[in-house]
Amino acid sequence: MKIIHVITRLIVGGAQENTVLTCRGLVEAGHDVILAAGEETGPEGSLWAAAEASGCRLVKLSNMRRSVNPVRDWQAVGELERLFAESKSDIVHTHSSKAGIIGREAAHRAGVGVVVHTIHGMAFNRTQGVLLRGLYTALERRAGQQTTAFVTVADAMTAQAVAAGLGPVERFTTVRSGMETAQFSPDGSARRASRERWGVEGADVVVGTIARLFDNKGYDEIIEAMPRALRREPRLRFVWVGDGSRRSHYERRLESLGLRDRVTMLGLVRPDEVGRIINGFDIVLHASRWEGLPRALVQGLLVEIPAISFDNDGAPEVVVPDETGLLVRYGDVAGLGDAMVRLAGDATLRQKLGQRGR
Repeated sequence: MKIIHVITRLIVGGAQENTVLTCRGLVEAGHDVILAAGEETGPEGSLWAAAEASGCRLVKLSNMRRSVNPVRDWQAVGELERLFAESKSDIVHTHSSKAGIIGREAAHRAGVGVVVHTIHGMAFNRTQGVLLRGLYTALERRAGQQTTAFVTVADAMTAQAVAAGLGPVERFTTVRSGMETAQFSPDGSARRASRERWGVEGADVVVGTIARLFDNKGYDEIIEAMPRALRREPRLRFVWVGDGSRRSHYERRLESLGLRDRVTMLGLVRPDEVGRIINGFDIVLHASRWEGLPRALVQGLLVEIPAISFDNDGAPEVVVPDETGLLVRYGDVAGLGDAMVRLAGDATLRQKLGQRGR
């Protein structure tokens, strides 16, 4: 088949990694695959090199941008409509909210027979105001009428989408976010090397977070939980993997609290280095305010590192309380600190949860 995948931009992120892996798998299965994305990248890093290595044909969309711009957005519809018509694609498969709305409109106009959309995370969510949430819901409902089938990365996404009227439940299939599991294995030498680089001492307990330094990724809640947790458990150390527009803001907050020396910020790392870095953790902490399926928690469990997460969206499908980690009620900052203190003080429990998680 000739299959065209469309995504807003190829930054380093879970939706983008999953999309590139999907394209690679389809190429390996013998299909003719095109991946179309906006040229825009950002401080999160770029996955264009990984996309090029996947074997699919790449198309850079000159008008696709993350931010809303009615003129450019309409031009992006035309750009994609021409691509779909000229390529005579059998399937168009869109990813992310912006590319999903624009891409499905273009596919409808081009008369594409089968249109699939993957929901990696809901376009409308609890972090938005009423008007913006309502607008995105209306746009997604309209796009849902142009969609043959939906893929979601977690059952929670299906439940939310169906409840919002995006489509009937029989049009949804859960395919949990995939990753190259061989990159994520327990490795004692990698653990020792990472902790030595970070200046971690033997008794220290490292709480690692892998996420963009960006609004709604949970860093505000983590910083708020840190002082109380550190008073009770002074061995805690924090390692943050990722970069983003809010880095300087978080650094200033840590400085004001006298906690900057407790956090090692690694910035951008290559995706193939993440498994080695996770080996240096004792706990993987994920406090995102909204999520699809939290890949960092899955990766941590593959390395036998237990998880702590808010109980929102797809997280409960990864974090089973007292089996693979600890779930905290969404927004409960004190509970986040309590969970860190509990796991930091019980190495046997951490080992049990990590092994069960893997």
